[in-house]
Amino acid sequence: MSNPNLFGAFNRAGSVADQAAYDVGLRQHMLRVYNYMASGLALSGIVAYGLFASPELASIFFQVQAGRVVGLNLLGWIAIFAPLGLLLLTSFRAAQMSVGAVQAVYWAVTALMGVSLSLLLFRYTGASVARTFFVTAAAFGALSLYGYTTKRDLTAVGKFLFMGLIGIILAGLVNMIWPSGTMSFIISVAGVLIFSGLIAYDTQKIKEQYAEAWGREVAEKVAIFGALSLYLDFVNLFQFLMMFMGQDRE
Repeated sequence: MSNPNLFGAFNRAGSVADQAAYDVGLRQHMLRVYNYMASGLALSGIVAYGLFASPELASIFFQVQAGRVVGLNLLGWIAIFAPLGLLLLTSFRAAQMSVGAVQAVYWAVTALMGVSLSLLLFRYTGASVARTFFVTAAAFGALSLYGYTTKRDLTAVGKFLFMGLIGIILAGLVNMIWPSGTMSFIISVAGVLIFSGLIAYDTQKIKEQYAEAWGREVAEKVAIFGALSLYLDFVNLFQFLMMFMGQDRE
């Protein structure tokens, strides 16, 4: 899934007068971002496991035969594409939305993403899913730490990664029409590299956005949008890594 610029609606605030207070606030802000992100991942995991463990619930979204998903129902297609619609809507309405509305969108997106992620549980063994999740978590921690601590401006890298993201989306659409194993492999490798880079870039961007929103009421909204960006980076990296590390169920 694409990662739209959700921060553009916020304007730059004045300069920071108290560096010590700013540093404390930044640490609290990043902790809030990571807490939102972790809670979103937990909600997605609960939804995904709930669908996998309950054939009755899964049948609402999927056509399931012998423990395997063989197709999607109408609600399944809606659940898979609804997060994209919510993200696009939010990107245009960010400045006008209340904190409560932004939170509602965040929880709705992460819950709906759980429907898509449940497909991984139906396809791959639980052990390989758990192993890939921990690899993704370790990679995310290292890359986000780099983005937080580096003095290098990653703006140019971010623009390049966004172009690459558009490229793999277009390549993915072409591959859906004319399937190719080689193309699928190339897309997967590119996806891992692009979303790895986006984790570092978005982490640095969150720091910059905190400086702009410091001391303003929009700081909570910025934290939620930052969590959403990192959530999407994590989930997409996880899905691409599953293509390499996942073991199909018998």
